[in-house]
This record gives sequence, structure tokens and C-alpha cells, in this order.
Amino acid sequence: MENEKSKDNKIIRVKRELQCEGAITKYYKDIVVLPNGQAEIYDFVGHNGAAAAVGVLPDGRLVMVRQYRNALDRFTLEIPAGGLNPGEPTIDAAARELEEETGYRCGKIEKLITIRTTVAFCNEKIDIYLATELVKTKQHLDEDEFVSIELHTVEELEEMIYDETIEDAKTIASILAYKNKFLR
Repeated sequence: MENEKSKDNKIIRVKRELQCEGAITKYYKDIVVLPNGQAEIYDFVGHNGAAAAVGVLPDGRLVMVRQYRNALDRFTLEIPAGGLNPGEPTIDAAARELEEETGYRCGKIEKLITIRTTVAFCNEKIDIYLATELVKTKQHLDEDEFVSIELHTVEELEEMIYDETIEDAKTIASILAYKNKFLR
């Protein structure tokens, strides 16, 4: 399959075929042509995107959620996050998820970072926001959500990162980004 495309040192996707569609992802088989002309099959998981919030109370503690994660078959400690509704801006989704999952509404919200969770095979993008001026409201959980709230200092959370209590990538990236950007 030597051609101009391979001489340009480009990788070209020539086919994407849907294999399975789930509730939050779609699994595809991609056929790509490498720069040497060889065709390869790649897995691709399509994701609609998500948003998350680092909620900071006036005393500096962060509002965290503990929830069951089926992929790990256990509960994890994370920042509040969730998928996007069709056409929903990520800033609105982050504020919505914060209040739904924790029962805290933010008076101020600003972009912190964007992460790509698993670039080898998935396009999931999570925009993460810093949420402050929190006001206690009440949780609005979905029927399938069982979420408990925990309040922790950055120091406690950082210790949990390094002792591997917290393994969630978005949570690790968010806590460390918040610490490095705002707590120097």
C-alpha cells in the first residue's frame, strides 16, 4: 500500500466500524495505514466527554465523593464528575454535577485543566473546573447513584494519592493542579 500518504509520514484512518454501543461509550474497530504502508487494526472507544469540579470550601477543604465503580468492583474517592448532556457546555455540567453529587452549589467557577484519560484507545476529554464560594443545598442523585460526601484537606488527599488510596486519574491530576496553581 505504498503511496503518497505513507511517504508524507502520516497515519491515515481508512475505516471505522462500530462494534458495540453502550450507555456511555461506543466501541469501534479502526483500520489505519501506517507510514510504511502497512494496514493495522486499532481499537477505539468513543466517549461523549465529561466535566468535573474541584469544590473548595472556605476553610480550604475539598468536597469529595465516594462511590462504587463497577470497573474496579469497589468504592473510590473522587472529585465530583459526570457526562455531558447533549449540547451542554462543560462549565455548566461541572457546576451541575457538583451540586447533584455533593449538595453544594458554587458561586464562582473557573477552568482549572483539561485531561484526556486514556489516549491510547479512547477520546474521553474531561474539562475540570475550580468551584468556590460554595453554598450547601442538597444532593440530587440519580436512581443508580449511591454517593457519600467526604471533606478533606489537600494534604490529606495528597497523602492518599501517594499511598495509592486515590488512583483515579482525573482526581489525581485535579488535586495536584489545584495545589500547584493556587496553594504555592
